[in-house]
Amino acid sequence: MSRINDQIKAQLKAKNAVLVAHYYVDGALQDLAEASGGIVSDSLEMARFGQNCEADIIVVAGVKFMGETAKILSPEKTVLVLDAGATCSLDQDCPIDAFSKFCDQHSDRVVVVYANTSAAVKARADWVVTSGSALNVVKHLKDQGKKILWAPDKHLGNYVQQQTHADMLIWQGSCIVHERFKADALANLKKHHPQAAVLVHPESPQSVVDLADVVGSTTALINAVKNRKEQTFIIATDNGIFHKMRAVAPHKTLIEAPTAGQGADCESCAHCEWMAMNTLENCLSTLTTGNNEIKIDAFINQKAKKSIQKLLDFTA
Repeated sequence: MSRINDQIKAQLKAKNAVLVAHYYVDGALQDLAEASGGIVSDSLEMARFGQNCEADIIVVAGVKFMGETAKILSPEKTVLVLDAGATCSLDQDCPIDAFSKFCDQHSDRVVVVYANTSAAVKARADWVVTSGSALNVVKHLKDQGKKILWAPDKHLGNYVQQQTHADMLIWQGSCIVHERFKADALANLKKHHPQAAVLVHPESPQSVVDLADVVGSTTALINAVKNRKEQTFIIATDNGIFHKMRAVAPHKTLIEAPTAGQGADCESCAHCEWMAMNTLENCLSTLTTGNNEIKIDAFINQKAKKSIQKLLDFTA
C-alpha cells in the first residue's frame, strides 16, 4: 500500500492537486487525504477546503454530488471524482425535471434542498443546507413567516419539521443506507448494552431517531464519540465513519446499529455501495489520466453557487 500511496502523493504534488475525502470512504483514502495535505470532512467542508486552498485540481473521494459541490464553489478549478458512476440515492430520487415542476406548482414556498442533490437541483433552490445547518436555517425561515418546500430526504425533512414546527412540504426521497436501520432490532441491542449511547444520523427513519441519545450530522456524531463520557456507542450511520471515530477515541467501543430485518443478508451492513467504489487504485488512475472530470453548465453553476452562498453567509 505504501507504494501506491507514494505514487498518488507524487501525482498530487506534480499536478498541484489536493485530495479531499468524505468520512464514509475507505479509511486508506481518508488517511492519504490527511497525510498529503488534504482533508477528511463532510461534503460542504470538502468543497470549501478545495475553494480556499492553492491547488489547481481538486480530487474528490466521495460521490458525484460532492464533486459537483466542489466545482460549484471552485468553477475555475479542475475537479475530478474517483469513479464517475459513484452516485447517491438521494440525488437519484430527485430528478431535476420532476423537481422543477413540483417547485412551480408550489411557487409560494421557499425551496430548501439538502446538499445531497445534483447541481441542477441546487440551482433550482433558494437555499442549500447540510444536516448540521438544516435546523437553524429552517427555524430562521419559519421566524420570517416563510413556508418551505423541502427536498430530497423525507426522514431529515420530517425530523426538521418536528423540531421547528415549520410549514414544510416534503419531497419523498431517502438514503438507501440510513433507510435500512431497524428500530426494533436497535431497541433489542440497547438492552444488551444499557450503558451505551445511541448516535443517529437524521437521515434515519423516525422510529430509529426516537431511540437516539444524539441526533446529528457526521461531524456531530464524531464529536459525540470524542467528547461524551460513555465508553460504548451504538452508531446508526454509514460504517465508513468508524475510521475517524476510532482515530479520535481509540479506547472506546463502537457498535454498528442493526440493519437486519426481513430479507436481510447481514446483521449490520450499513455502507454505501457507491462510497465503496472509491479506492486507492482508481484515485491513482484518475490522477494519472485526468478522467472523471466534473463539468457543470456555467449558468447552473452560478445559480447553484448563490444557493450555497446563502448558507455560507448564514453560518459565517
